[in-house]
Amino acid sequence: MTTSGAHDQELSAGRTHPRLVERERETAVLRDLVRRTAAGRTGLVVVKGPAGIGRTALLRALAEEAERRGLRVVETAGARERMLRFGSPGAPLGTAALDASAADGRAPARGGRSGDRGGRARAPVASPDGTAAPPLHGPLLTYRQVVGSASVTRPTLLSVDDADRADLESIRALVRLMRTRHDLPVLLALGWRDREEPAAPVEWATRSTLEVIRPRPLSGPGVTAVVRRLAGTAVEAGFQAGCLAATGGIPSLVTGLVAGLGELRLPLTGAGLEAASGGDVPVFGARVRRLLHGQSPVAVRAAQAMAVLGDGTATTTGAGLARVETTAFTRSLRRLEAVGLARASAADTWSLAHPAVRHAVLTGTPSRTRTDLHGRAARLLHDSGAPAGDIAGHLLASPAVAREPWARALLREEARTALLRGAAEHAVRLLRSCVPPGREGTCDPVLVMELGIAESRVDAESGIGHLTSVLDRLPGPDLRLTALSALVGALTRTGRTGRAAQLLAAQDTGSPSGRARLQLLEADMLLAATDNREAYTDLLQGVSLRLDLPGTTAEERALLAGRAFIAVSRGERLPQALSAADRVLLSGTPLTDSPVSLAAAAAALAYADRPADAAHVYRQLLEGADAVPDHLRAGLLALDGEAAQRLGRIDLALRSTAQALGSTPGARVTHHQTLALAVRLHALLDRGDIVAADALAGTVPPDAIDDAWQWSEYLAARGRLRLAQNDPVAAVADLTECGRRQELWQRTNPAASPWWYWAGHAHLAAGDPAEAGRLATRAVDLAHSADFPVALGTALELLASAGGERGRLQILEDAEGVLAQSGAALSLARTRVARGRALLRAGHVGPARKVLRRGWDESHALGAHALHDEAHGLLLSAGARPRRGASRGAGELTRSEKQVARLAAAGRTNLQIAEALFVTRRTVELHLTSVYRKLGLSGRKELRSALGRPRGGADAAPARRER
Repeated sequence: MTTSGAHDQELSAGRTHPRLVERERETAVLRDLVRRTAAGRTGLVVVKGPAGIGRTALLRALAEEAERRGLRVVETAGARERMLRFGSPGAPLGTAALDASAADGRAPARGGRSGDRGGRARAPVASPDGTAAPPLHGPLLTYRQVVGSASVTRPTLLSVDDADRADLESIRALVRLMRTRHDLPVLLALGWRDREEPAAPVEWATRSTLEVIRPRPLSGPGVTAVVRRLAGTAVEAGFQAGCLAATGGIPSLVTGLVAGLGELRLPLTGAGLEAASGGDVPVFGARVRRLLHGQSPVAVRAAQAMAVLGDGTATTTGAGLARVETTAFTRSLRRLEAVGLARASAADTWSLAHPAVRHAVLTGTPSRTRTDLHGRAARLLHDSGAPAGDIAGHLLASPAVAREPWARALLREEARTALLRGAAEHAVRLLRSCVPPGREGTCDPVLVMELGIAESRVDAESGIGHLTSVLDRLPGPDLRLTALSALVGALTRTGRTGRAAQLLAAQDTGSPSGRARLQLLEADMLLAATDNREAYTDLLQGVSLRLDLPGTTAEERALLAGRAFIAVSRGERLPQALSAADRVLLSGTPLTDSPVSLAAAAAALAYADRPADAAHVYRQLLEGADAVPDHLRAGLLALDGEAAQRLGRIDLALRSTAQALGSTPGARVTHHQTLALAVRLHALLDRGDIVAADALAGTVPPDAIDDAWQWSEYLAARGRLRLAQNDPVAAVADLTECGRRQELWQRTNPAASPWWYWAGHAHLAAGDPAEAGRLATRAVDLAHSADFPVALGTALELLASAGGERGRLQILEDAEGVLAQSGAALSLARTRVARGRALLRAGHVGPARKVLRRGWDESHALGAHALHDEAHGLLLSAGARPRRGASRGAGELTRSEKQVARLAAAGRTNLQIAEALFVTRRTVELHLTSVYRKLGLSGRKELRSALGRPRGGADAAPARRER
């Protein structure tokens, strides 16, 4: 929000009162009443509405209009503790003073407020001799005398704000006086707050003498007008809608919300309002609480109950928590709805108007009351059969209730569910409420074990401590194995492989069951080591990687799968490792084996250039949803996307990685999601969507990259992105760092990661063919000896690009032949395009056209738009005219291409488009070239008719013609 100087200070303090907005009808009625009073007639007006609706502002506007027309203005405000008085207590100003001030043209002093303009008096109703106001038994006579004397010299406005708070005898006396003295030129204006009791002025007055004004809440445009006047800036639609929802259009809440966001230094946008919704908003929260506590006690309890229960509160549940009858609860909610604090959500359910309103109500609720409400809400929901997840949060807010047996059982159940979802932090919070600090020794050891298992994933030190403390107290070997498995994993992930190995060595292996437990623990240790490079390195130096186990039990298969994965990643004992992975997958099933073991065996096949076999296993595991816990599903989806990308199934790779990433921001991705992030970058680049890839990479801050091997894959993908953006220096830096990390992780198998392929091309783009040749030669040697066809074919293609013209065609032909048998369709299409380019360069135009056309067709079928564009350009250079059928139309444009095309069709220049989309001008040119080719256009002048007339085209800036 942009404000300045004193206005900014005033706004931040919540004192700014904007001019009346959407009150034209009301002010017209008030002006007419003043005109009639000035002409000698009596009038009575009641400005009626909920607190904060703007009654006081209308009464002020009425007083200003009365002064302008020469009326005497006398103002006061009601208070239940005393009889209605015109003036400040202790400063009586009777009719004699009024007459004297009128005689010499002075306006009497206005008590109670400093700095008010002259022309108004704030005087107590008193006896004509100036003494204090009489007792309540004679108010009518007193008011008749005061009003009569005040209106002798000129017409008078008597304005009573908050009249509903005054003693009713005073109000009744004034209203009756207006009914009986039609000859007095007096206008009585009452500000009356809506209450559940009847409106007294309406009952005591006749329709002939009464005007009732009910200001309405602001509309969306009205909210915008108020905000614009306060902040002096334009208001986006998202903020208008959010502000209207949060305030119900109540003007005092609108101004309070704007002031509160100003204090929080948040912008007046939808995002700014959403950011403020997580806590109490200054000024706004105070006004919500003041507005709420002006309601009846039942309405206050109803609001507190809804704040505790949250959105979508059923009427019966809310009434039960508030301890009121359902009809009274519903009536109170209608009152809260009228003042903008509540809204009906659906049939028989209610919510507070906005999260910021809910926070304001909770903040204003005494802590003891709030704790009691949460405890009773938990019991109420439990007795009604609500899900454990709906109850657990209330128990966390009510520690005393959480220690009850039924509550502890529910929290443990919900913690198990949270662990299956991968929400370990939430599970820890739930279980810690069941285990008081310092009393672990007296708690159920199984409960402490469950806490330790949950903590081992988010707070390894605490988890290790709790698991160690109960290891010898657990009943039964199965529970001890569960605890030991979590303990070994936590020790390994924190680099204490020596202690983990000691625990394994202490296991009894004299029986088949003992040996099976040891195998399972060792498999767990191998898996945990992949999260810590130092632990991984130490472990590989001290454990056996034998691959000759028969794999007849699930425990043997788990150990074989881990060993096979490590062996393939290192490129060692490949025949034995692949045989072991095959045994695991042939004998194991999702019903008998851990999905982690099966996925590890499948990954070993993928890293041995058998991605189709791996993809089959991943699909089986994913389709059997019950076999895969939620916290493992992201990793499985990442592996599935990786296999799809290796096979050239770009759309499937994008779908799987999108599911794996969900809505997790780049700064908070897990290691499993990091692999999905890398694969998605590759798939976007395969498709040719550089803008989307760059946006995805931009979500990852530099400090998020840690030492995990998955981040090496991300660096490889980002290096490829930099290469596509024509920044070979940055590409070489990323890919070189990736190679360094791969060596440290001992991932030397060229089929495990294609980083070396993109590093070679980055070195070529940077003018270093020697380094590219070195990378290619090493990959050829390793892939040839291991019989990895995809790695060998791509290495040969890189070798041909790095070498001289001599022998290039033969090398590329060999690469094409190897890849033709591999099933890696995208790698094959890429090599064909490279071979076609080499043939064309060597002057073999006919063969070049033939090879290029095949690459052109294959890349089109795969959706590899960037490669297809490259093949298209080479075909044109070869004199070919690709058939029109390959032009796929506007429906086949990528999102980034559509954005660029629309802006170009609207008349923007390439530079303007680049600035609007935050990309380079070269990226815009690449996108436009692709658009022209897909739509079969010759240039920019045909875009408008091909896309249809774009919105805003008539207003677009003029541009020079570009292609």
